[in-house]
Amino acid sequence: MDAVAQSLLAAQNKAEALFADVVAGGLIQPGKLESELTADIHALAKERFGVRRHWHKRIARAGPNTLLTYYDEPSDRRIAEDDIVYLDFGPVFEAWEADFGRTYALGDDPAKHRLIADLADAFEAGRRLYQSTPTLTAGALYDFVAGLAAPRGWEFGAPTAGHLIGHFPH
Repeated sequence: MDAVAQSLLAAQNKAEALFADVVAGGLIQPGKLESELTADIHALAKERFGVRRHWHKRIARAGPNTLLTYYDEPSDRRIAEDDIVYLDFGPVFEAWEADFGRTYALGDDPAKHRLIADLADAFEAGRRLYQSTPTLTAGALYDFVAGLAAPRGWEFGAPTAGHLIGHFPH
């Protein structure tokens, strides 16, 4: 593995640890504003990992706000007891970005918890396809990921299916 790949993997591992700390620290709580959760995670990233900047805006969205795109600017919403909460952060560790998102289900709604499990399965299926298909196009990856929703009883509604991480691949 070359130095760039090692650095990206180290940043990813730190982001995974940050999100594990978010959960372990009980930061995602009903009654908290999305903006408060964002500030709490930003403070944790700075304290635990020395993160001083993020390469894109930090997003914490709950309930109906989770259906909005990155570019939407919804009103600050208070997290409810049975919400889905989506987090999207781009912490920069040393010089390396770790664009990282996770979705969580609060409460006991089995459909919401199934959605969270299905999202993780879909992400892994997309990763496996990407890693095993050197000639894969972005369009084919999008079609594949979007096609995973319906067989599981979901509707794919995102305008994108993710993006690569590296030397600003956008």
